[in-house]
Amino acid sequence: MATHPPVTPETATHGRQALEKYRRSRRSDLAIWWREIDRTLLLLVLVLMAFGAAAVAAASPASARRLSTADVTLSDLHFFMLHVRWQIMGLALLFAASLLSKDAARRLGIVLAAAMLFALMLVPLVGHEVNGARRWLQLGVSLQPSEFLKPGFAVVMAWILSWRVRDPELPVIRTSIALMGLIGILLMLQPDFGSTVLFGAVWFVLVLLSGISVKRMVIAGVVGISGIVAAYVLYGNARDRIDSFLGGGSAFDHVDLAQRTLLNGGWTGTGFWLGSRKMALPEAHTDYIFSVIGEEFGLLSCAIILLIYLAIMVRVLARLVEEEDLFTVLAGAGLAAQFGGQAFINMLVNLQLFPSKGMTLPLISYGGSSTLALCLGIGLLLAITRRNPFIERERFSLRDIGVSP
Repeated sequence: MATHPPVTPETATHGRQALEKYRRSRRSDLAIWWREIDRTLLLLVLVLMAFGAAAVAAASPASARRLSTADVTLSDLHFFMLHVRWQIMGLALLFAASLLSKDAARRLGIVLAAAMLFALMLVPLVGHEVNGARRWLQLGVSLQPSEFLKPGFAVVMAWILSWRVRDPELPVIRTSIALMGLIGILLMLQPDFGSTVLFGAVWFVLVLLSGISVKRMVIAGVVGISGIVAAYVLYGNARDRIDSFLGGGSAFDHVDLAQRTLLNGGWTGTGFWLGSRKMALPEAHTDYIFSVIGEEFGLLSCAIILLIYLAIMVRVLARLVEEEDLFTVLAGAGLAAQFGGQAFINMLVNLQLFPSKGMTLPLISYGGSSTLALCLGIGLLLAITRRNPFIERERFSLRDIGVSP
């Protein structure tokens, strides 16, 4: 049996001093984090998540009643209660990631991308199928690797493209094309045409910002368009969605219903839980939650949400304008492009202006993997864009008097 030395007044004093020193250190770390973090961006994200909680509460009855069976009856607030739990876990992940240094955030992004790429390779072999799509791994909980790959992809692609600063001769473009091609193939095997398009768009934005020549930029654009054409010819999932958008079909019917639901509430909405068209939507709490917001809270609320997404994008870009480190610029822009691109695709689908993608509205739609992955991405974005205001003030002061900082 282990014995412990007796506690003397001296050891007790040393213990209290060590504990107090640790507490001061933690308070100091948090003070530094609060000083360096983009508080405006954090506030916009929190407001968006509050909108999300209200929207899922409005959409929950429609999905709960549709998914209830004779054996299992779901509460009208079933999905709302689950969503709040996911939001709490997501916020913990967001704040934990935002506490990282820029180097630590880069390493986490690279490790995350490698792990999720490996998981994505397992999906066609042992993945769980839902509604004809095999996108999930059952690991005690349902995990969708493609969602967690999104923030990791933006970071690792920025890291690869920033190699050219050290050696312009490195084949960074070819390396990025090879990685994008591998991910595209794995996603189309699920099939997940919407995520493939989003990953391709983020890749194109990062390659464009990395400073490639006009010739290579045109080639990249041709490759992207060719990929979409090939997907239409070779993959039934992509062809069905595009054909439905252009000429009718079940997906088109859903999008048409979503648009009618969106417009049903007018400018101010029918009122909370008073919407009727939402009850017929197939995925009211996920893919078509923007339409539920339009019906119950009105088009003005939809406009406010759109402005919040635009404000987040503008805020990130404004934060990156004076940034001189290429990796920071590319990683920040990539994470913002992934976040904003997913939001605008979802809203355009609800407005019947884009083919149905099966894609959630970031931080608003219900979702476990989606909510956690998006919060992690925002946390990485906050960590990568952290700035010491005193150093920034000194740097700008030196620049004002013509001295290179």
